[in-house]
Amino acid sequence: MRHSRAAADAVLDGLAHVRDWQQDFYRDLHRHPELSHREVDTARKVAERLREFGYEVHDGIGGTGVVGVLRNGVGPAVLLRADMDALPVEEATGLDYASTVRATDADGNEVPVMHACGHDVHVAALLGAAELLAEGTDHWGGTVVALFQPAEETSDGARAMVDDGLAELIPGVDVALAQHVLPAPAGRVGTAAGPLLSAADSMRVTVYGRGAHGSMPQAAVDPVVLAAMIVVRLQTIVSREVAPGDSAVLTVGSIQAGSKSNVIPDRAVLQLNIRTYSEQTRTAMLDAIRRIVTAECEASDSPREPEFDIFDRFPLTDNDTATTERVSDAFTTFFGDRCQPMPQQTASEDFSEIPAALGVPYTYWGLGGIEPAAYQEAAKRGRIDQEIPVNHSPTFAPVIQPTLDTGTQALVVAALAWLAPE
Repeated sequence: MRHSRAAADAVLDGLAHVRDWQQDFYRDLHRHPELSHREVDTARKVAERLREFGYEVHDGIGGTGVVGVLRNGVGPAVLLRADMDALPVEEATGLDYASTVRATDADGNEVPVMHACGHDVHVAALLGAAELLAEGTDHWGGTVVALFQPAEETSDGARAMVDDGLAELIPGVDVALAQHVLPAPAGRVGTAAGPLLSAADSMRVTVYGRGAHGSMPQAAVDPVVLAAMIVVRLQTIVSREVAPGDSAVLTVGSIQAGSKSNVIPDRAVLQLNIRTYSEQTRTAMLDAIRRIVTAECEASDSPREPEFDIFDRFPLTDNDTATTERVSDAFTTFFGDRCQPMPQQTASEDFSEIPAALGVPYTYWGLGGIEPAAYQEAAKRGRIDQEIPVNHSPTFAPVIQPTLDTGTQALVVAALAWLAPE
């Protein structure tokens, strides 16, 4: 069997053929995004392609999840994952393939829909890699499991596939691999060992007051003032309770209270989000939030105990060292100086639920999606944050090339680090 670099060159020799359909497939996905748990058409298109490539296909896993299995003799089994869902964001890219889709969300509201996080890139790249590996079976041995996951944005798609019997549907795998397009120069790729993407928790906090006329505040317990004091005090958690060498973020993203200027309401609802890189810090921050909210309610003489509801929980993405080194070495050999270490991100992912459930190591890497000249120009003027659209922005749109080529190459190269070892 050839070693992994020679095998990668041989398998990727068919990239031009893949590019012929892949770019149009990507544009179609971008033009027709689907919300979390609603990826019906996307899943159908994915399953059709996988069957055309000769994969054994399992669909409807966890709702709309799709898995393709390609067995090619004796050897390791590698799982490659892409997420499929879009976001309730109105696209403002001006592209000729921009989304104009509107859909009904889980709460019954009509919302715009956009692939504002690049999951369409992930799907197209994994399909391209799946075809190349199917056409290049002379150059590797083992099993490829191409997994297309729903509902990453709502943090429950990976778990839904696991709970729906994923482990029984696929052969045992030795490693799990995944990638994400980021606001970095297109053509770059890189990973890093250890905690890479933060754990995330959202919390809904309801605090209670006593309603009254706005002209008679002495008869009220004002939950608006209570909420304001909570917001101010919460800022001290990161600045005064998290060690300076540790990273954490706490955001109050929403406060809702009252409906009229001269009515003091009887409650306020705050929505918080925290990002952490260790279970210790995560637990400490959640405990601190409860402590501060409860204390402020007592200080305000709140008539009821506050209520806490945690939702949209994302696990820590903690790259296995040996797996990451193996992928990083393969990337360096293939991409040269286009492979650079990936900085720690405060974004979050649910991918790690899958390798955790399967009991296998994993690594997760990033690839750039921004036109390189535009990125470098913004960097020269110190305006990257101001001028380069980031994931979830209505103007985030990865350039098609070299983004798709790089994403496809990265998946093939990483897979072959196991399937065609030195």
